[in-house]
Amino acid sequence: MADVQNAPDSAQAPQPVPTPPPGGAARPGAGESVLRRIATGTPMVSLLSMVLAIVIGGILMAVTNPKVATAAGYFFARPSDTITEVFRPYAALVQGSIFNWQGADLAAQLYPLAETLTVSTPLILAGLGVALAFRAGLFNIGAQGQLIFGALFGAYVGFAWHLPFGLHLLVVILAGVVGGGIWGGIVGFLKARTGAHEVIVTIMFNYIASFLLLFLLTTPAFQRKGSTNPISPFLDASALFPELLGPQFRLHAGFILAILVTWGVWWILSRSTVGFEFRAVGANPNAARTAGINVGRSTVLVMALAGALSGLAGIAQVSGTEKYLSGGVAASIGFDAITVALLGRSTPWGTFFAGLLFGAFRAGGVSMQAVTQTPIDIVLVIQSLIVLFIAAPPLVRAIFGLGPRRRKRSRSGPPTPTPAEAAESGAAS
Repeated sequence: MADVQNAPDSAQAPQPVPTPPPGGAARPGAGESVLRRIATGTPMVSLLSMVLAIVIGGILMAVTNPKVATAAGYFFARPSDTITEVFRPYAALVQGSIFNWQGADLAAQLYPLAETLTVSTPLILAGLGVALAFRAGLFNIGAQGQLIFGALFGAYVGFAWHLPFGLHLLVVILAGVVGGGIWGGIVGFLKARTGAHEVIVTIMFNYIASFLLLFLLTTPAFQRKGSTNPISPFLDASALFPELLGPQFRLHAGFILAILVTWGVWWILSRSTVGFEFRAVGANPNAARTAGINVGRSTVLVMALAGALSGLAGIAQVSGTEKYLSGGVAASIGFDAITVALLGRSTPWGTFFAGLLFGAFRAGGVSMQAVTQTPIDIVLVIQSLIVLFIAAPPLVRAIFGLGPRRRKRSRSGPPTPTPAEAAESGAAS
């Protein structure tokens, strides 16, 4: 009894549990993962990161462009020449990705926009797969391999099975979803059962998928008859997405599918019980487990769904853009999808518009190189800089002089978030 009376006050009564900020998101430094802070950063940081990357990319283009150096020699006599040469690559980028004002007719003028939407389609779908895993606290680096498996399954059904029009395309889409879902679900299973880190596993699975694809394209089951190149037969016409603007454009109905899938992912995350479990596990798996959520099941399910979304990106390639399977079907789409998800703050519609932006970069980069002889690698530099700045919000705030965020502290309670922080937390959740 004496021991109980002499015990400190903290041992006699439990301490109050701090109240989380509005929106349910944990405050930085209170157990929140670095990945979650990067993936759900403020929209202003994403916007400023893009501006910084474009400015630095412009400086690099100006320094390496001999025409800029020539015009700078008589800058004070005619400064407009220097300014024109500095912005000329970006003007070519816009002309090649949005609107070609020098086109002979309306079709030629709108071709760049249609090409941007075409290139954006697999980026959006794969980006949604990466973003969905991010929201569940998983770093999905395996969109590349999942895309390949989706393309592999879908392409085989597309050229080896001969089904009626309408049904054939649906079966091809289902095959791509199953292929990507299996490849992603295996990663989730290994993570849930053995604790294997998803980053290491997905990187290894990317290599396995890439080399397996190259091997299969040399086998009779996949290699086109009469060809020595590692490419598959063309998919049946019934297995292809319909063209939206006619044969002179590459834009296909896969873009409509990307819009519908974006809405579907938004609904899952914002309106469904499964989406709530994903977000709860991503915010704090230990608290989610205490609340009765099966963390292992959520891990397997979210990775399977992420793989299925990336598999749809593979279908957009083989049934929409390429119309056959090749070793380069995935290009760098799976890795670019990581940047797309980061720039979109791991939200479905943010990822959608980030995919459009990166599609414009890829479509306009070709025109920029052809018109101004600017290396297309500059576009890759800009993309890399965007990732760098998004991953370092304090650096962006320091460059623009925004300063650290401050909270008002009450005498009897936890720090009170500012209205901006409350809005940010609500948007992130």
